Amino acid sequence: MATTHDDQCVFCLIIQGTIPSFKLFETEHSLAFLDINPISEGHTQVIPKCKYTHLDSETFRPGLKLISTGLDHAKTLGDLPDEYLRDIGPVLKKVALSTGIEAYNIVQNNGEIAFQHVGHVHFHVLPKPSEEEGLILTIGQNWPQKNVGKEELAATLAKMKERL
Repeated sequence: MATTHDDQCVFCLIIQGTIPSFKLFETEHSLAFLDINPISEGHTQVIPKCKYTHLDSETFRPGLKLISTGLDHAKTLGDLPDEYLRDIGPVLKKVALSTGIEAYNIVQNNGEIAFQHVGHVHFHVLPKPSEEEGLILTIGQNWPQKNVGKEELAATLAKMKERL
């Protein structure tokens, strides 16, 4: 399955300039712009400006040649070429520091059931200026932890290593 530009993707349209944005920072591979419905002042979206089509993450393997196709998009993190991830990390850092807020969250939702609402991989930089502002997890919404044994952890580790 190829990942191609989507004329209905709001982030692809922002990259093209069809939809205006409050652009904060841009590199060859990334674009950072203010979220128009922020949960705190400085809430920023960081998105890849993909220019490649490749096989989906189930069939993609290191060393597979990427094909230049113009302006395309990656729906999920697994669709994103590593070269773009290497670029996004420093952009996330610059954006976080530009808020002037010491506490912040960086969130990437991957898939609809994980609350990804736009089908274009993106990262939220969410300044946390106080306990009342920014990302808020209430009691019952914290990370649900499971009590698992060493054998189950070892089996999970083996499965994951096999997929690397």
